[in-house]
Amino acid sequence: MKMKKYYASSIPEAMKLVRAELGEDAVILNSKVVITKKFFGILKKKSFEVVAGIDSMEPKDLAPTPAEVPVIQPKKENVRLQEITHAVQAKIHQGQPQQDVSLHEDTGIPDELRKEIADLKSLMQSMHKKTTQAQYPDELFPFIEYLRQQELSEELITEIGDELFMHFREASEINFSQCKLITKNLLRKRLEDFPIGGISYERKYINVLGPTGVGKTTTIAKMAARAVLEKKKKIGFITTDTYRIAAIEQLKTYAGLLQAPVEIAYNATDFEQAVQRLAHLDLVFIDTAGRNYKEVKYVNDLQRLIKFDDQAESFLVLAMTTKEKDMANIIEQFKQLPIEKFIFTKLDETNSIGTMINLMIKYNKGLAYYTNGQEVPEDIEEANLEAVLNLFFQGEEK
Repeated sequence: MKMKKYYASSIPEAMKLVRAELGEDAVILNSKVVITKKFFGILKKKSFEVVAGIDSMEPKDLAPTPAEVPVIQPKKENVRLQEITHAVQAKIHQGQPQQDVSLHEDTGIPDELRKEIADLKSLMQSMHKKTTQAQYPDELFPFIEYLRQQELSEELITEIGDELFMHFREASEINFSQCKLITKNLLRKRLEDFPIGGISYERKYINVLGPTGVGKTTTIAKMAARAVLEKKKKIGFITTDTYRIAAIEQLKTYAGLLQAPVEIAYNATDFEQAVQRLAHLDLVFIDTAGRNYKEVKYVNDLQRLIKFDDQAESFLVLAMTTKEKDMANIIEQFKQLPIEKFIFTKLDETNSIGTMINLMIKYNKGLAYYTNGQEVPEDIEEANLEAVLNLFFQGEEK
């Protein structure tokens, strides 16, 4: 067998070289990314090495006559596999995320082939990660990996990596503290225009929204306790969570400790009457039902039940133990409502907070509070920018 190595800037370019010299019958035996270091190892150049082989006989000697060539139609699933493979490769070479290449249920692709395609996408994603890392000096890898462990988005990681590369391209030494300082400055610029901080105390009604299981009622109690103890405000509660008796009893318990009235609203009429009865108070906290807000009908029900006007400020509560994709789906459903800030709960149950920053930037939302335990009112922190940046590096390994 005749074998030869080819070098090119991309796999498609290498394949062109192979076909041009060895013909269509050539077999790809191996391929890998080759990194060439320049300028004292700081700058790197990436290329692809492809090893191809072909039988020692000339392709023309092996070619059948036109009469001998059977007409074989490619299988539908093989054609589809090639199309998806090319699409995934195109995404990677363009530096775009792969999730846009989807497998729909109506494609008619067998389950076995579907699994092969999924494995191929996973392999392509792994290759993309490696080629992304290859553009940075080896000294930056530990810090880049720390950013990934904090689950910061790849887009932000790339932006930070490029900033660090530009800063350190002429440096003889790179340490974690320097990387941390530059990263905090970059994140500060990205976050500084968002509203960060707790209740404004300029509006009367505090709408607290969110899916089931995120700790809304406990969070409301913490916010209300601070309003009473620190700001000396007269407060009350309205709950629309009539689906869980335990939630009503829990809120009544907290209200009793704070000597605050509680109103229960089963419908829009009840809500209007509750608002009138609590009109004399400084603040009214509105506890909404925890539902599966990935279904838009529940958001519509909520919009019909309570008011979202200039007398109210609204907060969306999300748990840091929830997958970022699921949180993003929930936020998308609430887009029609005037959500001003997020509240993130259960920070004590996770080791990474990159998701918090990702969602703030993606949806242009501020941050009001984050909670780190069940104690009322202790385990809640009013957000400020410097505290969030310090929190991001709380788990750093120096």
